Amino acid sequence: MLFLTSVNTPVIVGVILAVIVMLVFIANIKVVQQARSYIIERLGSFHTLWGNGLHFKIPFIDRVVKVVSLKEQVVDFPPQPVITKDNVTMQIDTVIYFEITDPKLYTYGAEHPMSAIENLTATTLRNIVGDLELDQTLTSRDVINSKLRAILDEATDPWGIKVNRVELKSIIPPKQIQDAMEKQMKAERERRQAILQAEGEKQSQILVAEGEKQAAILRADAVREAKIREAEGEAKAIMAVQTALADSIRLLNEADARDSVLKIKALEAFAKAADGKSTKIIIPSEIQSLAGLASGIKEIL
Repeated sequence: MLFLTSVNTPVIVGVILAVIVMLVFIANIKVVQQARSYIIERLGSFHTLWGNGLHFKIPFIDRVVKVVSLKEQVVDFPPQPVITKDNVTMQIDTVIYFEITDPKLYTYGAEHPMSAIENLTATTLRNIVGDLELDQTLTSRDVINSKLRAILDEATDPWGIKVNRVELKSIIPPKQIQDAMEKQMKAERERRQAILQAEGEKQSQILVAEGEKQAAILRADAVREAKIREAEGEAKAIMAVQTALADSIRLLNEADARDSVLKIKALEAFAKAADGKSTKIIIPSEIQSLAGLASGIKEIL
């Protein structure tokens, strides 16, 4: 029994060592995921960066110092007290969108990069808003965002950080200012309502006046059209009479009528005219002579 035990001991130890080596080997195999970067130090100094894929580090010599995400990240900083140019203290909540472009600078550039960015954001925001009044601060978000982003992007370059966008999430004035702004907004809404109501009444009166004007124009057009039609009717009647007279004269001319016949016809037309309501009648000389002749014949008979 003692012999077997002494023989098996080296084998057991070898197996144990092999298992330990295998476990150490497996433990030092690293798979780096997409959009991540591993910072590797060798004997306490920066050695290399690992990108996505399969990697192996030397046990007890290489060490993974930091795992850095290369995705765009969002940081929402708590509200910061800021004083405007007209001495109004307000709370401004800032949101920063950034990404890490250099993992090495991000690891070794600043001790606490996020804390440094937060403090830099607070001080920069105070400097920018300190040059603006309250109304300008509330209406100049885009200007503040652009200035703040440019300053932060330039300041964080040595830390391997690129600031893509900065947004003022909320601007909270003091309670008294909020109450005054609400009253002002209410007064403005009432003023706009009064203006809209007045404009509506004005437009209504204009429409009524336009309607009356159009109606008067249409009535005048109707009267004018009636008179025109009446005049046209009279003109057509006169034209018909004149045409009939012209046709009768033409027929007489074609029948080679004598002057005596024409004079008798004229006398007949004069007699018809005398039957009208005219108070003054002008008698042509031909008809006068004809009338004299007729009276002479009557006396002889």
